[in-house]
Amino acid sequence: MQKGNLLKYSLHLADNSLILGHRLSEWAGHGPILEQDIAMSNIGLDLIGQARNFYQYCSLIDDKNQSEDYYAYLRQENQYSNLLLLEHPNLDFGYTVARQFLYSNFAFLYFAELKKSTDLQLSAIAEKSLKEIAYHVRWANEWIIRLGDGTEESHNRIQQSINDLWKFTGEFFTPTEFEIFASESNFGVDVLKLKHRWKSSIENVFNEATLTTPNDEWMLIGGKNGVHTESMGYLLSELQYLQRLLPNSNW
Repeated sequence: MQKGNLLKYSLHLADNSLILGHRLSEWAGHGPILEQDIAMSNIGLDLIGQARNFYQYCSLIDDKNQSEDYYAYLRQENQYSNLLLLEHPNLDFGYTVARQFLYSNFAFLYFAELKKSTDLQLSAIAEKSLKEIAYHVRWANEWIIRLGDGTEESHNRIQQSINDLWKFTGEFFTPTEFEIFASESNFGVDVLKLKHRWKSSIENVFNEATLTTPNDEWMLIGGKNGVHTESMGYLLSELQYLQRLLPNSNW
């Protein structure tokens, strides 16, 4: 039971990083300015590197000895357990910044707790990732302030992006069975304990950006249990294209 839940838990963390990393990679060559094109690509690379670390650990846990490429490219949609927010399409720069802001502030708190895990491998990956996530938080926070406290148009558009994405944030703090098991077994994070600190940290940024925190009303959940939005199928068709066309291909 422990091994199965450890695998599910590690896959969830890997999928979060992979899916958001892929979304950011879609900006390569399309950023609003060259500097930010590079910044988003670098954040995407950080996330895919984190995904590799988790997938490699999954390979060690899994009795089936699946490769990291199998986990990343050859599973079915309902076998991915990423947060729904992370598969949301980029739409425009404001939505991309808002998505990164909401998730990175959560991820920073999450990985700081994961560093205390009794599982040494999870703890080591968390410690290594925290330095990268601290940069992701700084990048996203600065852009939220710049857009929110900028022109009337930039303020209205970033506020609309936050309002539209807010309904996905409830899933951060809705634990699945494998997360509850991980937390009670001291190798995972109790997500319920992060909510107050997360909300406090983002509200501080909203205040500086002259933005309004949306109300907690209806929330969308399901991604952590393999129930995804329509966007996920389109994302996977691109992400998995090469491995589906040429299985087990190597560079």
